Amino acid sequence: MPIVWLASYPKSGNTWVRSFIANYLMGTDRPVHINDITHFTFGEHQAEYYEHLSGKAFDTLTDDDINRLRPAVQRYIDRQRKEAVFVKTHSAVTELDGVPTILGEVTIGALYIIRNPLAVCVSYAHHMGVDYDTAVVALGSPETQLATHGRFAFQVLGGWSDHVVSWVDQKKALMGITRYEDLSRRPEEAFTKVVRALKMPVDKARLRQAIKNANFKTLRSMENKSGFIEASKKAERFFRKGKVGDWRTELNADQIARIVADHRTMMCRFGYLDSKGTPVDGGPAKDVL
Repeated sequence: MPIVWLASYPKSGNTWVRSFIANYLMGTDRPVHINDITHFTFGEHQAEYYEHLSGKAFDTLTDDDINRLRPAVQRYIDRQRKEAVFVKTHSAVTELDGVPTILGEVTIGALYIIRNPLAVCVSYAHHMGVDYDTAVVALGSPETQLATHGRFAFQVLGGWSDHVVSWVDQKKALMGITRYEDLSRRPEEAFTKVVRALKMPVDKARLRQAIKNANFKTLRSMENKSGFIEASKKAERFFRKGKVGDWRTELNADQIARIVADHRTMMCRFGYLDSKGTPVDGGPAKDVL
């Protein structure tokens, strides 16, 4: 069956949403371990797909090889289950050297997870082991990629605004847009909307248990005890703070101004700037769930 993409810019809450979905599908009191969520939500950047289709060890493949294989990987994932398949991606909907990053022919839908770019900047910097000024530039550059590392293929990001536009304007496939801030502040309401958008039946008791099983403290505790296979080697931990608004004490005025200048249109559209142009953490926005 076709793919339902769980798409986001890095450090926007994708892993959190995937953990929730895994726990909701499992429906038990015991939390699904973070290193087992790939049994419920695939990742199109996982090395085993590229090895299976190429017949080569992943570390022998060049980025050109990976780019050429990506459509075949997505078709392969599409064939794995009879029902719709949830697949994580950080790639923008674009092309690289004439090869699409996201295949329309295998896509049945997409949930886009969005987060204030000011907060993304802080979290991205820690994840990548760079300073905030470097992260500001990365979020504004059309050339930004997540490099191939370990057992994961590179992904084409571009700048934050371009990434957002590439997904949210996919009117045919888009099932909904959920904000990190809403998931954090109003979890039951926001995750209920996620479940409905993904066309799953809403079971309130199951939903509350899944929210509990996938809360930040639980995920961080799992990482502390046994590590997280998707963690960056450049960062001390994957689950760092998870707070809304910590950019206010992390970024200086110049860094905030540069991010706003680069992303004003999308920040306004999704409630990250108020009517006076002042940064906020999730004001009114008609396009979100």
